[in-house]
Amino acid sequence: MIENISPEHQVSFVDYRPGNPLIKTNKKEATGLRRQLEKLKEYNDVNASLRDKIRFFNHKRTYGARFFPLLGIENEKNYNPKLDTLVIGSDEVFNCVQANTNVGYTRDLFGHNMQANKVVSYAGSFGNTTIEKINHYKIEDSLKDDFANFSAISVRDQNSKSIVQSLGIEDVSINVDPVLAYDYMNLEERIPNKRLHKEKYMIAYGYSGRFTDQENESIKKYAKENKLKVLCFGGVQGCCDEFIDCTPFELLAYFRDAEAIVTDTFHGTIFSIINNRPFATIIRKSKGSGYGNEEKLGYLLKVTETTSQRVDNLTSSKLIDVLQNKIAYDAVNSILNEKRKTTREYLEKNI
Repeated sequence: MIENISPEHQVSFVDYRPGNPLIKTNKKEATGLRRQLEKLKEYNDVNASLRDKIRFFNHKRTYGARFFPLLGIENEKNYNPKLDTLVIGSDEVFNCVQANTNVGYTRDLFGHNMQANKVVSYAGSFGNTTIEKINHYKIEDSLKDDFANFSAISVRDQNSKSIVQSLGIEDVSINVDPVLAYDYMNLEERIPNKRLHKEKYMIAYGYSGRFTDQENESIKKYAKENKLKVLCFGGVQGCCDEFIDCTPFELLAYFRDAEAIVTDTFHGTIFSIINNRPFATIIRKSKGSGYGNEEKLGYLLKVTETTSQRVDNLTSSKLIDVLQNKIAYDAVNSILNEKRKTTREYLEKNI
């Protein structure tokens, strides 16, 4: 989007250095071969076919090498380069209270001591980090100091805006995720025009093994009653007839031609919306240090006026009801067009 708005800008990706996680676990982080073996065991615990487990493992193992070059991401890390403008975002770049050792709490993601003339954010999210968690871990002062150095702050949900404002910074914009902000389905020529799967199908889209037994059974029952195959993307699930390993552009084509989608992810919901498909979004509340999606997904459904597709407890009858809803996609598309205009105005003003 930046290149489209300002062709004279030379755009590159900047890497961050992971910090120490604020949430401590007893689990020792594995690396190298041990990490691969642990991941293989994790995927093997899912009630799916051996074929799909192997296919998913290979998908994860080769994903970066296959698709990062499409984005211009190089193998050599690009730490703290000298820049005119550093844009931080999008996605959960501000999700600082978490146990993931690949991220942790790193002030790099808040522009700390970066060699940039100007630091701005676009559609950043705190994920399921809340102001209560920030206060509990006593990082509010460092966050306040870092945000004070931003020339412009853009987040993608109300929870994130409320957090920044709680830190004493009032001027915070809310913008939609780039996958909503850019009209991929009409502008991206690399998305295949042809149908990629002959049989009628529905999509189950979520992190591997995330769907519960009840959710898997509900999806399988719906698929059987409607004579649909269940194709899985993003991870393997117990309801899966086939895991599909495909390019990001092919993924959008699969969503475009699906009869229905069930997802518990932010981008699975977005892919459904931009393709104007029937979908159900499963909401998961945070419990203790466990991961939830309510903060970001609740706001996404609200801002796109698709809260009718929210499911807090997926059962067979609930799935039928939600997927039968007539989503007012004419109104949704009008909202997206307005949000795209707002995005362009924000970037033109602040980049």
